[in-house]
Amino acid sequence: MTSSSPSADNGWIRTSRDGAVLTVTLDRADQLNAQTPATWLTLADVGASLDDDVRVVVLRGEGRSFSAGLDRSLFSAQPSTDGGLGELGRMPAEQAQERIRAYQAGFRWLRSPGIVSVAAVQGHAIGAGAQLALACDLRVLADDASLRLPEATLGLVPDLTGTSTLMELVGYSRAMEICLTGRAVKAPEAQALGLANVVVGAADLDATVADLVAALTAPPVEASRATAALIRSAVRNDFAAQDAAERAAQVQRLHALVTGS
Repeated sequence: MTSSSPSADNGWIRTSRDGAVLTVTLDRADQLNAQTPATWLTLADVGASLDDDVRVVVLRGEGRSFSAGLDRSLFSAQPSTDGGLGELGRMPAEQAQERIRAYQAGFRWLRSPGIVSVAAVQGHAIGAGAQLALACDLRVLADDASLRLPEATLGLVPDLTGTSTLMELVGYSRAMEICLTGRAVKAPEAQALGLANVVVGAADLDATVADLVAALTAPPVEASRATAALIRSAVRNDFAAQDAAERAAQVQRLHALVTGS
């Protein structure tokens, strides 16, 4: 097993690797795993460094909450040089958008080809925290978990990939309502809406995630990756395109099984 240590420079991100499973932990429990721009840039670096042997990425938060979102010190509209909202608001628009693009990369890689990502969520998942959980393929929630996207109520918008991932999971009208009201979606409702794959007692969260990871890594790797790719493409494809994708993937799998290559 390999691991890395958290610090302010890497946004309090800790990683550990056990074979085909990479665990990424937000390790700032005393601040409810509040995130900074360094968090997002480090997450992007983690995604860029993946090798082909990684099959599952587990994303978790240390302590009693998954993540309370953006570090409150960065909300100030006053001038700053620390990546806060004040700095972004004073940049030329194109430069600010490029900065946000770099932050978004820390979230978008969690749907990368070749991996399945699992968020283990307990306690608060607010703003950037909720968007990080939504960025994953699957979510296991403790029964005390609560997801919230309050950006609009603060005069902002969700900008860390959250609008597309939420819309994909719950549909147009529900995504509109959740984002515009900024209300909390608690674990039972999250499961009913499809935001949570399963809800368990907080004491069972780790074991449930471990069982899920074991199930995800059980199928042959190439078949698993081809199936995941089909599920992802089904979100965008019409029926004809998706049927064609299934045909092509199946022929490739059959050829590999018959020829051994």
